[in-house]
Amino acid sequence: MVMFIRAEIERLGGEYRFETRVEGFDMEGEGTERRLRGLRLSNGETQPAERVILAVGHSARDTFEMLRDAQVEMDAKPFSIGVRIEHPQSVIDVARFGASAGHEMLGAADYKLVHHASNGRAVYSFCMCPGGQVVAATSEEGQVVTNGMSQYSRAERNANSGIVVEVKPELDFPDDVLGGVAFQRKWEKAAFVAGGSNYNAPAQRVGDFLAGRPSISLGAVVPSYQPGVTPTDLTQCLPAFVTDAIREALPQFERKLRGFSMEDAVMTGVETRTSSPIRLRRDREGQSPTLRGLFPAGEGAGYAGGILSAGIDGIRAAEWLAASL
Repeated sequence: MVMFIRAEIERLGGEYRFETRVEGFDMEGEGTERRLRGLRLSNGETQPAERVILAVGHSARDTFEMLRDAQVEMDAKPFSIGVRIEHPQSVIDVARFGASAGHEMLGAADYKLVHHASNGRAVYSFCMCPGGQVVAATSEEGQVVTNGMSQYSRAERNANSGIVVEVKPELDFPDDVLGGVAFQRKWEKAAFVAGGSNYNAPAQRVGDFLAGRPSISLGAVVPSYQPGVTPTDLTQCLPAFVTDAIREALPQFERKLRGFSMEDAVMTGVETRTSSPIRLRRDREGQSPTLRGLFPAGEGAGYAGGILSAGIDGIRAAEWLAASL
């Protein structure tokens, strides 16, 4: 599908610049009267541009730093962190479909779960991947980050989902515009160390996690993360308020989905990139109030939380840009 989208954009006159990074802006004016005039690229070129849709992903940390240095207004925003949990897909199918589990018309079952913990935090499932796998998603050296995906067939042996806990600016990290990025990096580095400092991910059996003991081996559930996992204690690489909330939530999730807190289910850390840790401000016309002509959009700008909502926000940004012409 992505290849077809690219081909259609090129057919209509669009151009892709691969291996090319935006490293700065050419601007004119001062304060709220600043206007965009071009983009400074990593290959030394300057691309003239009076209107730009900025649609970076939620892990574009170098771009966030460039935007801060360019005094583009943005704020720290809440996000969530936690783990990826894996069960045999058959366990989830039976919990959701009962005697009809395995019927070809039903396919692989999914779920959505939420629990409001006694420490005031919301714990919820995120990006549930039926018949999928846990994947490596780090964007920097010396860090471990997990994510999840499913192939179209949803036919892999395990189901996986993020089980994450909300993180709040000022409460959990300093009220600095990039404080959330520093918070993410801290726990991603801790996960790297806990996993053996070789890009293995730290993992723990649910039974061990609930009992408060490190895992020294895994059981019947074979984790799908590559290059591999290291059995350990996930409290080494997550804040206490996160592990406390998840430990409280798992038995509650068991009441909704039988087998969810099974002893051998595997939790793999850490899931830190649920959404962008920043939000780029934009006005009623969709433009940055401190750099006219810049249209922040999508997940990295803090206005979406997944593929569908990012696509919708992209349509809005295109409409705002068209209205400005």
